Amino acid sequence: MTDVLLIDDAGGVRTLTLNRPESYNSLNAELKERLIAALREAAADDAVRAVVITGAGKAFCAGQDLREHAGLLDSGDPAPLRTVEEHYNPIVHAVTTMPKPVIAAVNGSAAGAGASLAYACDLRIAASGASFLMAFANAGLSSDSGASWTLPRLIGYGRAMEMLLLAEPVAAEDALRIGMVNRVVDDGQAADAARELAGRMATGPTSAYARIKETMLAAASEGLAEALEVEAGAQAEAGATADHREAVGAFVEKRSPRFTGH
Repeated sequence: MTDVLLIDDAGGVRTLTLNRPESYNSLNAELKERLIAALREAAADDAVRAVVITGAGKAFCAGQDLREHAGLLDSGDPAPLRTVEEHYNPIVHAVTTMPKPVIAAVNGSAAGAGASLAYACDLRIAASGASFLMAFANAGLSSDSGASWTLPRLIGYGRAMEMLLLAEPVAAEDALRIGMVNRVVDDGQAADAARELAGRMATGPTSAYARIKETMLAAASEGLAEALEVEAGAQAEAGATADHREAVGAFVEKRSPRFTGH
């Protein structure tokens, strides 16, 4: 039986590979549950200092496995109606609150919840042949997996509404132009490029990265006064870390810092 989620560790980077290539890495119940567990394990493991999420084969992730979904609907099983609360919300929460960088290596098409998973990551590297499709309306559904929150913050309200209502694909170069992705690389190179960047970040001040994520998440939904308060608290915590002292010492001594994440 094929393992639906592959996990690989190297140099402080944990790569999570969605591994259902025959169904374009669509998300069935088993893969969703494995992904939730793997994200939580990565968050709690001090040896993991950065995370890469990618897909096996030609696609990043096609979103919900509609074959499984249809079978459950036909049987009268209420599970399909609970999957947003039981699976997708916890996945997005685990990614966005991960106290370390999470990079999406979008190696091919990303649709529906698959595209939303990429939007929830901190950085996105896309292969030149990749595309993004907000396919929810085509299935008679609303948005989920945080897309209504993350996508407008990446590309603006108007463009996000267009993607959700018209369900037209966005090619990688267009995604780069409008700010949906951070970098575009040659086909077949997305995972390697993401791991290279993650490896560089894994040697960086991961304690500071965690607090940067915390302040950005708070500021996205709070007013200025609240954002300033969160920043002050996070900065006080960061200033007390060994990484901060190491960075200051390295500056004074004119050498490269050696960060430990503490």
